[in-house]
Amino acid sequence: MKDFVHLHVHTEYSLLDGLARIEKLIKITKERGWKAVAITDHGNMFGTIKMYEECIKAGIKPIIGCEFYICHDHLNKRGSIAYRLP
Repeated sequence: MKDFVHLHVHTEYSLLDGLARIEKLIKITKERGWKAVAITDHGNMFGTIKMYEECIKAGIKPIIGCEFYICHDHLNKRGSIAYRLP
């Protein structure tokens, strides 16, 4: 499965559910012969520069992303989870 690319990865910088350490993630990606890996942390992009630099050093293509959440009214704490366009 050398063509596999993990596109949904939460690193230690991900809020609430991050676990993967960037250095170890890149090491394992390289060991398995994968050509690319993504970062899609929750609500922030704090790890993107570190991820990018580690990927470039290892010859792996970094795919930068983020899971952001949107809401219609940030003051309404009881609204629906689904976003509705006005």
